Amino acid sequence: MKRLFLAVACLATLYVSAAPGDTTTVQAHSTVQFNHYGNFDTTIEFPDGTKTYRKVLMTFTLGKYQCPGSPQYCGDWDYTVTNFLMTPNGDTVEIGKFITPYANANYPRTPWAWKQRYVFDVTDFYPLLKDSATVRVNYSGYSWGFTGDIKFEFIEGTPPRNVIGVDRIWGGSSRYGDTSQATSIEDRVAEQSLTAPAQTQFSELRFTVSGHGNDDNGCSEFCKKYYEVELNGTKFDKTDMWRADCGYNHMYPQSGTWIYDRGNWCPGDVVFPNWHKLAGVTSGNNYTLDVDFENYIGTKNISGRSWGSFSYQGTVFYYGGFNKSVDASLDDIIAPSNHETHFRQNPFTGRPIVKVQNTGSTTITTIKFKYSIVGGSGDQEYTWNGSLAALETAEIEFAPFYDLRTASGTNKFNVEIVEVNGAADEDATNNKMSSQFEAAPQFPMNFFITLKTNNAGNETSWKITDMFNNIVMAERNGTASNTTYVDTVKLGPAMYKLEVTDQGCDGLQWWANPNAGVGTFAVNRFGSIVPIPLNGYFTGDFGCGFTQYFNVDWPVGVSEAAQMNVQMVAYPNPATDKVIVSLQGIDKVNGNLQVIDMTGRTVMTSKAVTNIVELNTQRFANGMYTIIFHDNDAAKLQTRVLIAK
Repeated sequence: MKRLFLAVACLATLYVSAAPGDTTTVQAHSTVQFNHYGNFDTTIEFPDGTKTYRKVLMTFTLGKYQCPGSPQYCGDWDYTVTNFLMTPNGDTVEIGKFITPYANANYPRTPWAWKQRYVFDVTDFYPLLKDSATVRVNYSGYSWGFTGDIKFEFIEGTPPRNVIGVDRIWGGSSRYGDTSQATSIEDRVAEQSLTAPAQTQFSELRFTVSGHGNDDNGCSEFCKKYYEVELNGTKFDKTDMWRADCGYNHMYPQSGTWIYDRGNWCPGDVVFPNWHKLAGVTSGNNYTLDVDFENYIGTKNISGRSWGSFSYQGTVFYYGGFNKSVDASLDDIIAPSNHETHFRQNPFTGRPIVKVQNTGSTTITTIKFKYSIVGGSGDQEYTWNGSLAALETAEIEFAPFYDLRTASGTNKFNVEIVEVNGAADEDATNNKMSSQFEAAPQFPMNFFITLKTNNAGNETSWKITDMFNNIVMAERNGTASNTTYVDTVKLGPAMYKLEVTDQGCDGLQWWANPNAGVGTFAVNRFGSIVPIPLNGYFTGDFGCGFTQYFNVDWPVGVSEAAQMNVQMVAYPNPATDKVIVSLQGIDKVNGNLQVIDMTGRTVMTSKAVTNIVELNTQRFANGMYTIIFHDNDAAKLQTRVLIAK
């Protein structure tokens, strides 16, 4: 354990006033090709520590390059990438970690030109991020194809609290469940005796842990275990070392097993640290700190697997008092946004969503926002009411924003905090943000949805919600396996959200689960066999689900109601063993369907008394067929369908 805290006498020179809002960018690694296992180091010059920064961000941009020699794998696997700061006294401090995605270049999200930004808030490491330092990337891959680019942004201003000191106390990797080891994970993550530096008012443990590799029980990557923090001999904060939401990963689809939940990580995502408040650890306190892992004895006797392990890093931060009393910080725009980490929420329409943190000491109960789209109808205002304690964060949803319904193409969204607790915010430097975004698509007022379930059909459902009123306008639940459902949807002008969910979290098709078969989902305009493109559908490989936001407006020219009056659509087209005939605009269906082949011969007749009729075409030869609907109360309808087996 190395003590990295700053002498209190230095604080007066370290935390001097700075020009609020100015940003200093420091380039570390510049599109480095990861072409071997291990460390990639670069020495850089950080600011000299004479200014204050309200926030310090590290952005790691992961990219790809084509491996020379055409090897079997190139950018295809989930590898751990850990970012370290090499301090002048020889210590190694982890400041960020993520897992590369399964990024085969044949997949739609990860072509050779693909890039992904991972943003880490490293503000609390500021006492170490100064003068000359070495930044290390540890790449754990055994195949190549990824590149790394690292930039640090030092945003001038006043932080919520000054960092008095930093203790890096644990770091490394250890087998889990292997009782034959001379040194266990408990020995390596052992109790530490520490002293809080002078001026400390708050202390917190930052503990990052991730499970990798497997014994015959799936530990540590695929088993759910926990740890407990122990302060002065008393255990608290029992925490699962597990990510249970990988099927909702924003980085999807991937060419590997991206949907499987894992030991505190998901492929293509950040390994998020856990924070534990150390109650009562203040200036000059002596205390003991330990992390105890769940008891576990593993086995590798059945299949001869190697042992799993946990990688970990524990760092204690010591803080002074709050620098501000009433202050809200605008930290992120989730929607509307083009940022890749918000892929599942965009393109967006409806109620804008932002992330806010209380960076003052006083509980926030109201925040007033002003927001607009450049070139839109002007500023809108929204006041949030609730309770946000010091340092807590919240995702805040505004009122429906009409300009999102009429937007098209690429746009810029601006948002600003104008009041906190009924008065001007104490620090205005963290009150404004902007985002670039693509407008949500326009759908027709009337369309039909076709859902063909796979072998696990009861897992899949969909619903459409009116974003103005949060009312479900249409839905399909309780589906059966290997069944086609065709539903007509009629909507008025508004903003909507289409949500497709899969309870099995493996979509309608997934390469690693062939026994589930293949299903399909499509939205079609009446009279068209070409589906409307759906963001995030990816031919059914969407994990736990996907969301498509869309707008509906009054059509230009002839009304859609007149256009769709008495129509017939056959789907799928081309077809194989069956055809679904959808009859629209007829209040009461009572007629017959006639199927005619290319020679003019009638090959089938069928009674039609409902709007949806299924025709069995298993015995039909390949070719083009005409389907005619005869009804005394409606004009004769006809359409054509291709049978291709």
